[in-house]
Amino acid sequence: MVRTLLALQGGLLRGALAQLLSAEHDIEIVGEVDSPHHLRAAVRAERPDVAVIEFDMLSVAELITLATADPTTEFDDDAHSRMTGADPVATDIADDPSPHQCAAPAATHVGALLVLVEQRRAGRLGPVLAEHGHRIGFLSRDVPPGRIVDGVRQLAEGRVVLDPDLVVAALEVADSPLTNREREVLDVVAEGHPVQEIADRMVLSAGTVRNHLSRIMAKTGARTRWEAVRIARESGWL
Repeated sequence: MVRTLLALQGGLLRGALAQLLSAEHDIEIVGEVDSPHHLRAAVRAERPDVAVIEFDMLSVAELITLATADPTTEFDDDAHSRMTGADPVATDIADDPSPHQCAAPAATHVGALLVLVEQRRAGRLGPVLAEHGHRIGFLSRDVPPGRIVDGVRQLAEGRVVLDPDLVVAALEVADSPLTNREREVLDVVAEGHPVQEIADRMVLSAGTVRNHLSRIMAKTGARTRWEAVRIARESGWL
């Protein structure tokens, strides 16, 4: 049996997917969660073979850590700092030159991750598309349900799961001047949050957020953060 954990924020989608996967004779649902905190706790408790999660639930570095780290590790800010040698407040993890710097030894991974990605987020997959191919699979959220079932089985067998449409979309925005972290900041800006709320949500200092916004506006040539959002969207960077 492929012991599978679902980590999706939408209750309707999560319930429908749980029902679909549970109907398969070789797949067992061992948990359903809707937040990063509950995801980490469930992974430690259940040790699933495959976790199906939304891309926006974790950062790229956290995805790699979750797929490769020791299952007894506490995935809090202090643990992330110990693994990466980075300041959990000030670090721009998306700018790290190599995803290997974010990972614990591969021999102690907790299982594979099947990550569901919105097409417009594909530009952020660059740091992991060529890494950890047998541990992290990526499918578009728009794939037929049966493709997700197949993806769970394939990852459990150690096979590569990668939606070719996501690869094409990632290549199309490969020349974006924005880092992954800058795109994350812009995503939150687009929701209308002020600087302090952006900082709280992203576990950054307000000063770090302002620095990101300054670089974003310089790179996009925007006069305001709202104009930066518009330019980035029109350019396919968000």
